[in-house]
Amino acid sequence: MARDAHSLQAALAQGRRPLLLDGATGTELQRRGMELRVPLWSAQALLDRPELLLAIHRDYALAGAELLTANTFRTHGRNLAAGGLADRAAELTAQAVQLARQAAEGRAWVLGSQAPLEDCYRPDLVPPEEQLREEHVRMAQHLLQAGADGILVETHNTLREARAAAQAALATGLPVLVSFVCDRQGRLLSGEPLEQAAAEVLALGVSALMVNCVPAPWVDGCLTVLDRVARGRVPWGAYANTGQPDAQGHWHDTDARDPARYAQYAQVWLSRGARLLGGCCGTTPEHIRQLRRLLDQNR
Repeated sequence: MARDAHSLQAALAQGRRPLLLDGATGTELQRRGMELRVPLWSAQALLDRPELLLAIHRDYALAGAELLTANTFRTHGRNLAAGGLADRAAELTAQAVQLARQAAEGRAWVLGSQAPLEDCYRPDLVPPEEQLREEHVRMAQHLLQAGADGILVETHNTLREARAAAQAALATGLPVLVSFVCDRQGRLLSGEPLEQAAAEVLALGVSALMVNCVPAPWVDGCLTVLDRVARGRVPWGAYANTGQPDAQGHWHDTDARDPARYAQYAQVWLSRGARLLGGCCGTTPEHIRQLRRLLDQNR
C-alpha cells in the first residue's frame, strides 16, 4: 500500500485494524546521550544531531511502528523565536518531516506534530484566540508544505487551543488526529471535561481521537470517555508515558517503564476498543516492539 495522505485517511476511516504509532522522541534523545534544554528542547536535535534523530526514527520503524511522528513538536515559530531562530520555522519543520520520511522507507506514514504554542503542562500560558489562529495556521501550512501524510494535533491541555489547532490542520486537507493530555479524573489540565473537548473537535471532522502524555496507569479512565464519544465514528486510542513529573519537575517512573508491563496496559486498552496505540515520554523502541507483538497476536 502507498503510504500517503489518501491511504492514511482510508486506514483511519476503516477503523477495524489497530494502527501502531511510534514512541517518544525527546526522552529517547536524552536516553541516547543528548542534553535537551528549553526553549528548543527536541528541536535542538535538528541542528546538532540529525543523524541521531534519524536513527531513532529508524529504530521505531524497525520495531513495527506504522505511524512515525516527525520531530516538529517544537518547530513552530513562537518556540524557535525564543531560541533566536524564528526565520527557520518552515526550514526546520521540513527537515524534521524529511528525516522521518527517510527512516520510514515507505513502510510507515509520517505525521507532523502540531503541539501547544507554549507549555503542554501550563494551560494558563495559552495565548489569545487571534494568536492561536494565526500561529497554528502557519504551522499547519508548514507541515503541509513539508509533505506530512497527516497532522497529529497532540498534547493539548485546553479545548480552546485544541480547537484552533485542529481547525488549522483540517484546512490543509490532510487527515487530522487529535490527542489531549488530561488528569486521572479524565479532565483536561485546564479543568475542562475530556468528554466535552473530544466531542467538540470530533464535530469539526477530525479522523481520530487520543490521549497522550498521561501515565500509563491513568489511561483506562480516559479511554472510557473516548469510547463514549467516538465509538463507531472514528478510531481512538492512547500513547502514554512510563512515568510522571512531580510539582518540582522531577520524573518518577511507574511500572510501565518495563516494556512488557506497558504492553499489558495496552492489552487492556485494546480490549476496550482502542485502535491506535503507541508511546509517549519514557517509551523506547522496545516498548513499540512489544506493542507490535501484542497487535500481531490479536489479529
